[in-house]
Amino acid sequence: MSTPAAATPAGAVEGGSTTGTTAGTNAGTSAGNTAHAGASSAVEQRLAELGLTLPDVAAPVAAYFPAVISGNHVYTSGQLPFINGKLEATGKVSSGTEGASDEPTVSPEAAKHYAAVCAVNALAAVKSVIGDLDRITRIVKVVGFVSSDPSFTGQPGVINGASELLGKVLGDAGQHARSAVGVAVLPLDSPVEVELIAEFA
Repeated sequence: MSTPAAATPAGAVEGGSTTGTTAGTNAGTSAGNTAHAGASSAVEQRLAELGLTLPDVAAPVAAYFPAVISGNHVYTSGQLPFINGKLEATGKVSSGTEGASDEPTVSPEAAKHYAAVCAVNALAAVKSVIGDLDRITRIVKVVGFVSSDPSFTGQPGVINGASELLGKVLGDAGQHARSAVGVAVLPLDSPVEVELIAEFA
């Protein structure tokens, strides 16, 4: 069974990366990112208190942007639990009482940890387009995908890792609607993937 990695993703985002919006790159947003580059927001300070640092935004593995802006909402692409640029575990999530023992599996507890890593990576993607995480007024929706053994039904508990992390760092603004979905397989054989919609001012 794969084991969870250290809880601290490394590498702070400097806030100046350029990504697209639904109408293309927004020059005003890019300027705002530059103005906020290197700033330490209250949200990032709360992350630091948890021993976490925003990572660099993962490079897309296909034809998409990590995050786009539409109106006053940021929509992130699905974020995998990259730590220091790599997946620390692969395989289906299983409690260990189901599934073929010769297949790589990830425990629900480890998968919950990786869902939290996905949430941190999603916040990094949000920052890359709005510059300052303190601009978030609400996490509107979280969608979590769990690569599941066919008999595994604990997807909500796994995605609680992301939900609890968002609540800790954003307080009331981190409370959200959510879907937790079991799937047969995820990109790169990741055990979990998380995307979110954030409202900002």
